[in-house]
Amino acid sequence: MTAATVDERAATAAAHPAPAPLLQARERAAAEGLPYAGGVTPHEAWALFSAGEAVLVDVRTSEERKFVGQVPGTVHVAWATGTAMTRNPRFVKELEARVGKDAVVLFLCRSGKRSALAAEAAAKAGFGSAFNVLEGFEGELNAAQQRRNSGGWVVSGLPWEQD
Repeated sequence: MTAATVDERAATAAAHPAPAPLLQARERAAAEGLPYAGGVTPHEAWALFSAGEAVLVDVRTSEERKFVGQVPGTVHVAWATGTAMTRNPRFVKELEARVGKDAVVLFLCRSGKRSALAAEAAAKAGFGSAFNVLEGFEGELNAAQQRRNSGGWVVSGLPWEQD
């Protein structure tokens, strides 16, 4: 995604009133005491992203994006790197360089856990509309320790691609 496209999405998101899914997410977040704006489902995230009302930031590693798949047009800012999943100490600075603090930002990871941490870090850094994409790209593990069986972006049938 080009810087101009990210800027255009951020400007569009800032210029329009919040869509209903975001208002509902904010209400749930307040009720649950979340430190960020809230969570949205994969379908809600896709609707917001494809309408230009939000920026979708994939916080998975480069390897996950390459070998597992990714949503076309997302911004990539890794929350952690390598097989040891070492926390990226530059996460907020990299995010600020790629996405304006006024943008509606939807964070996506594998299962929704790292993206929740990313949304929290973004909110603490002054991003007023930092949302977690619930269920993540692949969803939770099932009893057989496998993903892509229930929940998540892929199981929801939303657009994605793989190198």
